[in-house]
Amino acid sequence: MGVSLRALRALVLLFGFYLFCLAVLCLLVGSGVFVYWSLGAHPVTLKIIILPLLLTIPLIRGVLHVRTPQDDGEGGLPVTEAEQPRLWAAVREVAAAAGTRPPDEILLVGDVNAAVSENSRFLGLIPGHRRLYIGAPLMTGLTEDQLRAVLGHEFGHYCNADTRISAITLRGRHSVARTVKAFRLQSENQRAKERAKQEKAAEKRVRKGRRPKKIDTTGAGLGYRMMARLFVVYAKFYLRTTRSAGRRQELAADRVAVHVAGRDAAASALRRTAALAELHEFYVDSYATLGLRAGLLPPHGQFYGGLWYLLSDPGRRAEVERLSRELPEGEPSPYDAHPPMAERVRLIEALPDDGRGAGAPVQSSLVLLDDPEGVLARLEEATLAPEVLELRRAPWPELVHLGIRANYAADAEHLRRAAAEFTGGDGSLRALLDAVDGGLLWHIAGRLPGASQDGGEVLPHEILAELRHGLSRLAVLELVDARWAGWELSWSGAARLHLPEGYAESLPGAVAAVAAEIPDTRPLRGLLPAA
Repeated sequence: MGVSLRALRALVLLFGFYLFCLAVLCLLVGSGVFVYWSLGAHPVTLKIIILPLLLTIPLIRGVLHVRTPQDDGEGGLPVTEAEQPRLWAAVREVAAAAGTRPPDEILLVGDVNAAVSENSRFLGLIPGHRRLYIGAPLMTGLTEDQLRAVLGHEFGHYCNADTRISAITLRGRHSVARTVKAFRLQSENQRAKERAKQEKAAEKRVRKGRRPKKIDTTGAGLGYRMMARLFVVYAKFYLRTTRSAGRRQELAADRVAVHVAGRDAAASALRRTAALAELHEFYVDSYATLGLRAGLLPPHGQFYGGLWYLLSDPGRRAEVERLSRELPEGEPSPYDAHPPMAERVRLIEALPDDGRGAGAPVQSSLVLLDDPEGVLARLEEATLAPEVLELRRAPWPELVHLGIRANYAADAEHLRRAAAEFTGGDGSLRALLDAVDGGLLWHIAGRLPGASQDGGEVLPHEILAELRHGLSRLAVLELVDARWAGWELSWSGAARLHLPEGYAESLPGAVAAVAAEIPDTRPLRGLLPAA
């Protein structure tokens, strides 16, 4: 389908939304006029027609206040050609090979992603300012040839005028989404008002010594919710209609990537990007943000740069290779414009060998950056929240140790608070064990989340497991704070907890003895350091 036909279809879908809104508006207003004409000027008539008239307000606002979302360049670090000449030279070279105009601006972002945008005018019919977004984690994990393939794919969207036509498509999606949001917001407001009204009435009945009525907001905002569902139906139709075109655009962009970088580089770039996305999510959760609860950040530039340590570990390299081979086959979503990754790779690898796969350099594409450590430090300043940037920087070993300690303390907080209710103070492990010896264990366990607070001596299995988990955490914290134990950083696996000799075998049994039917605190006391 040519550019003109695709633009025409996008315009038809966009105007279809406005026609749909007009039809709904006429239906609402027409129903009010019909009721008024049938019943005449009567107080009951006003009550009947007020709902459809109120429903027109978010509908009109959703239509009139909609505009094409503008790309403001926020959320990334702009890099100029003077600052990064090698990166810009590579980008210009790929754009020339793809046969399209290069971007006017390059921004580094913190995701495993690359994207292009264009602030076109007149609903995308006239080209505009172009931006290229490159994920720093993507550069960390891809070779130069693989990065060129990724850039070739993105510039393929420029070649096919996808970025210009997407302005029309995005406007339609934005219009539907904003209208649905407006109806849902009105529904939530109505339910909140109704709840407040019923709660006030219930308090009034209690003050008069009467039993309060059960609060029920089921009917509040029902009309708004029904209108939201109506527009969700159109939204699904809109997304399904544009999905096939979006998938064709992705496959066409893949062919540009092959033309620019070669078959093997394009296929391996897709495989490795899928693996990087999964591994980077693990890195962020298990390393980069591990110290947040303890008020710590990695060293400057390492929030994103630490991914290099993970990818350099031999065990992790094997994991990346496994993930690169095992691509998911299923559909990502019935509304996703991207074909399944496995299908895209199969189509590329089925192409004839172009002889560009052998002897390619394997160094990371971070070599395209001048002073990569400084660039990654600036990227943190551009993308992380100000309150996060104020946290103390700590070396990786300290961050891992204190971060896991903070997580252990959070895990044990429910048990610590429950113990404090009966023992006073801060609910320390020693005070808890004293309370157990005093026969208060089941009362304390009854204060854990999900437990009944009747002080019974029969606990559900999940509460008993929570009790043992909290006791184990408190015991480890006692050892850690006495410097008898600690966690060791590892890039190849989970951080290792170093305990005194024999403690790893003895601690589970000692904890189980405390939480037994006849509690015995002596084994656990014997493992704790002197007070």
